[in-house]
Amino acid sequence: MLSVIQEQAAVLLEKYPALKEFEPCLERPFFNISLWDHFDILASKISNGHFVPSRFEFVPGQLPLSELPQVLAAITTYYVVIFGGRYMLKNSEPFKLNVWFQLHNLFLTLLSLTLLVLMVEQLVPLIATNGLYYAICNAGAWTQPLVTLYYMNYITKFIEFIDTVFLVLKHKNLRFLHTYHHGATALLCYTQLVGTTSISWVVISLNLGVHVVMYWYYFLAARGIRVWWKEWVTRFQIIQFVLDIGFIYFAVYQKFAHIYAPELPHCGDCVGSTTATFSGCAIVSSYLFLFVAFYIEVYRRRGTKKSRIVKRVRGGVAAKVNEYVSVDFKHTSTPSPSPSRK
Repeated sequence: MLSVIQEQAAVLLEKYPALKEFEPCLERPFFNISLWDHFDILASKISNGHFVPSRFEFVPGQLPLSELPQVLAAITTYYVVIFGGRYMLKNSEPFKLNVWFQLHNLFLTLLSLTLLVLMVEQLVPLIATNGLYYAICNAGAWTQPLVTLYYMNYITKFIEFIDTVFLVLKHKNLRFLHTYHHGATALLCYTQLVGTTSISWVVISLNLGVHVVMYWYYFLAARGIRVWWKEWVTRFQIIQFVLDIGFIYFAVYQKFAHIYAPELPHCGDCVGSTTATFSGCAIVSSYLFLFVAFYIEVYRRRGTKKSRIVKRVRGGVAAKVNEYVSVDFKHTSTPSPSPSRK
């Protein structure tokens, strides 16, 4: 199959020599175009020179949300606003914000896709040239372009707080998984930035990939478009956490063995502070536990009332952290289970 594709590509290049200019290479995997250079120019123009990606440096204290007190204050404000807002609005009518909800999800879809593509462009030559171990454990993998994208992704976590604001304004229930996930993810991204963990790209790129699918799904669901792959949104989230855990546990073991038990077989140290390494491991492990527990509850215990409700409301299981949380399980009627076929 690969040889056929290569033959067809060769024929096209011979027939249209101009296409040779767009032939992908290791340094420029996307049609031989430097997306980073174009992004640098565009961002510089839009920000009127205030944000130049190629000259960005993460300096705690000189950037928004770059110090722990600021981060904790922002996360605390998030919880005060959503729980306080829910209490204050409990006797009011739900807001109809479907258009704004669609725009919010479309914006996060495009933003996640942009960051993901820019990261892939940086990672392909890094991994191909130096290997996977270098990319996740060596200080040389903590490059200036990747740090810029890490910080942008970090700021995105606070924009995603708006997800919960929509739930509050639309009078939807707030479930632990949703509220915990948003606050913990913002804290996770901060600890990895200040801890300079080179393995950050693994968690971030996988998360961006899932968010492209997830927010696109929410956008379609808000428009009333039903899709067959809604269950796969949650499956992708679980797969993401399993892969995260595999890489993170490897890095944690390397650091533990290097610092505390050098007699154990290991490859060497994994760059990053000890605090960032172990706190990241704990947070991502908790995500995996919560999502697997939910998935089992809804999709493996098919006869329960909750399972039937979740599957028939718009959004289904994929909307555990969004649409589905509006359902009042105690007072919602459910259809009778379908009769078994004889």
